[in-house]
Amino acid sequence: MIEPKEIKSAIAMDASYNCAQSLILPFLEQYGVREEDGIKIASAFGSGMGRMQETCGAVTGAFMVLGLEYGFVHPKDQRQRQTLLVKTSEFVAKFKNEYGTIKCRDLLMCDLNTEEGQKKHKEENQRELVCKKCIKYSAKILEEMIGK
Repeated sequence: MIEPKEIKSAIAMDASYNCAQSLILPFLEQYGVREEDGIKIASAFGSGMGRMQETCGAVTGAFMVLGLEYGFVHPKDQRQRQTLLVKTSEFVAKFKNEYGTIKCRDLLMCDLNTEEGQKKHKEENQRELVCKKCIKYSAKILEEMIGK
């Protein structure tokens, strides 16, 4: 039985990959991207991009997947550029509809760059209860959008 990408993403998170890595990992093979390369590319996007807690890693990871599916190679390819912009907007609308924001700090409601924020994150099991939910939902959206 083939596991849905959302389950594979959750398993990756359990293995301690960050949100962006966990999201992109199950999609790499279908695009011919070496697992090691994809994981490295996504490695700086966890905790809202380099722990800045800006755009959620599940969202930036999804953007990477959308780029693999709909991205453009030639800078003057306006048709493909527009397709990608429409798809990223569609993804964001669905994510925001579910969670109200795409910002890591707002999703977690704490500052991971402080001792207090780290304590809250750990005590409230946010990695499991917030981050993993966002990753699984993002993978589900992508599977619906891409159809693979």
